[in-house]
Amino acid sequence: MANKVDIKSLFYITHVENLPSMLKNGILSHAQVETKKVPFTPIYDSGIVSNRKLKSTPDHKSLWDYANLYFQPRNPMLYRVVHEKAKRDLAVIGVTPRVLQQPNVFVTDGNAANNPTQFFRAGEGIKVIEAQWKAIQSEWWNELDGSKRKIMAECLVPERITPDCIHTIFVADHETKTRVESLIGTTSVPVVPEPNVFFQPSFAARIGNNISLIEGDMFFSSFHVLTVSVNLQGIMGKGLASRAKYQFPDVYVFYQDACRSKRLTATRPCVYKREASLDEELADLTTPLKTPNSVKWFLLFATKRKWRDDSRLDDIEGGLDWFRNNFQSEGVKSVALPALGCGLGGLSWAKVGPLMCKYLHGIGIQVAIYLPRERAMDRKLLSEGYLLGGGGTST
Repeated sequence: MANKVDIKSLFYITHVENLPSMLKNGILSHAQVETKKVPFTPIYDSGIVSNRKLKSTPDHKSLWDYANLYFQPRNPMLYRVVHEKAKRDLAVIGVTPRVLQQPNVFVTDGNAANNPTQFFRAGEGIKVIEAQWKAIQSEWWNELDGSKRKIMAECLVPERITPDCIHTIFVADHETKTRVESLIGTTSVPVVPEPNVFFQPSFAARIGNNISLIEGDMFFSSFHVLTVSVNLQGIMGKGLASRAKYQFPDVYVFYQDACRSKRLTATRPCVYKREASLDEELADLTTPLKTPNSVKWFLLFATKRKWRDDSRLDDIEGGLDWFRNNFQSEGVKSVALPALGCGLGGLSWAKVGPLMCKYLHGIGIQVAIYLPRERAMDRKLLSEGYLLGGGGTST
């Protein structure tokens, strides 16, 4: 039996230029926008909007007759929009969940425009949402298990959501916050930067001429090669490895084969040159993407010999040395890595950070190091002086 969940907000994705009108008139359905001739700046491809016009609810009304809210804004639709529009043009409006109590509201168990999606009256629909809450709140999704559709579960409100239901406006950064506040003027609705919602890092710092330190989700990185920390036993049980196993099942198959064939060793990483577009896997594909060219490779980097063991610093160094000497011949154009051996591996950033920077600084490609997420970082250990000055050698 599903546990009751505390739905604190629903979300509407829009262009920032629409915010003044929405704060005055409410969030209108497409049909109402057309009928009332309300000026409106679109963010969606026209094909996506047209598809929704053709789909009907059980009340025999078009989806155009509803204002659609998501239970999770960080979803395949927003991923698509972020990659097709400038993030400074985008806003996510937080709406109070009391809209679920309005008459004739429908809740869907996925993207309302998708054929497998089912429609429910609000009361029954909330039970469905509770049953798939884990999928809706997930950091990732894929096509194979249905999570890509489920994470876009919707609340469909007939005609209009009144302005008093809007409680917060979320934007990608402080620059956009300033722009939005200049557009909407004095209002009681706060504008809050939430970079993670827009697939942006929450922190980034530059080290030397080619290294970025980032706090965020590496699997949404724009870099060519994504690094997965693994062991030599073919087991992806926890951490980034577990995430890769379920989000990218083909990576798991390649990894197990690399372990069996001994192509992956304690000091020799292995590059999986997959050809699929990550953008096509992550973005809503109600209509084809215009530029589906984000092909990602994976660097399998052994940070443990056995999955129960702690990481060895000398193994990490050996793998980094191999990468520095072989990335060009492998065709790597840029690389994102976790803090190797930190977290589940038991090593400290104080030692790993300077070691990674020693081998990766100045190699001729851009490098992103994603910082450990397990605990807050001492900012002194993120300074250029510490990381490029051999700060970890005496720690």
